[in-house]
Amino acid sequence: MSAKAVRNINGRLITTTLSISCLVAMTGTSPVLAQEEINALVWCDHTDSALLEPFESANNVKVNLKEYEGTGAALSIIDQSRPGDWDVLVIDGIDVPRAVEEGILGEIPAEALATADFFPEIVMEENNTVDGKTYAITEKYGYNTISFDKSKVDPEDMKDMASIWSDKYAGRIAIYDYYLPVIGLTALAAGIDTANINEENMDEIRERLLSMKSASKLVGDVVSSQTALATGEVDILVGGGEWVTAVLSAEKPDLDWVIPEQGGLRWSQSIGVMADSDKKDLALAFVQYITSPEAQAKLATSSCYWGMPANKLAGEHLSDEQKTALRWDDQTQYLSNSQLYPAPDADLDDLMQDVWTEMLQN
Repeated sequence: MSAKAVRNINGRLITTTLSISCLVAMTGTSPVLAQEEINALVWCDHTDSALLEPFESANNVKVNLKEYEGTGAALSIIDQSRPGDWDVLVIDGIDVPRAVEEGILGEIPAEALATADFFPEIVMEENNTVDGKTYAITEKYGYNTISFDKSKVDPEDMKDMASIWSDKYAGRIAIYDYYLPVIGLTALAAGIDTANINEENMDEIRERLLSMKSASKLVGDVVSSQTALATGEVDILVGGGEWVTAVLSAEKPDLDWVIPEQGGLRWSQSIGVMADSDKKDLALAFVQYITSPEAQAKLATSSCYWGMPANKLAGEHLSDEQKTALRWDDQTQYLSNSQLYPAPDADLDDLMQDVWTEMLQN
């Protein structure tokens, strides 16, 4: 991503530079008299004590966590740290090659990662390997698509993205404020694969974005867009998905999501071992634990946000209600009808962000 905007999968914009003092603001649940410690840079879904405690108890280790938002923030923290300060990194899957290029992630023996029970499409070797060597493993994934209140809109309409541009729902739409997935969805609505977005077809995407903005009520970040949908301020959220509605499924059963016939965008997050870690064996053990079925189920249903576990065996540890909220039985169809985020070069990324800024200002 360019320096103009650095966001994580949930799209929260990083606008400040983290200082060295942030490094002491670690959290973690530790067993009594833990003899070892490892330090991990993670997303908020890794901070539940129920996720950490089994690993800590089994290994007599304390896991110190530093939560961050956005790859740029992680790089800032790492730049201000000493070699060996960090052992584990959770990172947007699309940014793994960048972390490898900058010498941040170390190679992991492929045979040490149990991916045989993963959803095949989610092993995603194109992200997690570089020059045939493995540096990370996908731990969780999900979709940016269409979320809605099924008590207020026709669910059948939501299966066709053309409904977003119809007069029927004008003024009842929120747009998630993250340019990559929403531009990607807009491209899909125009019949353009995300891998084929270029400077020439950005004109068509721009016109569609501006048209969608004129029919929308707000453009909001994670919290404001989720709140608008949950409170009934809007009935549809473009760019939403299970990470918006699944965590609210018990409290707000009318909130739903679907991948329309035109397709959706798929996000993923990966976990790896830091190249300069002094505790690579213990760090690898943590990676192996996080991708185990039991831990995957806890990660999938974290208090921060929900998402699909990469390991299919996690389903044995999820309730029927949780699996329904995650669309467990639809994954074969959803995986085949979803595409990865756009991966623009610097020039195209600048153009995308300029178009996004224009849309926001109109």
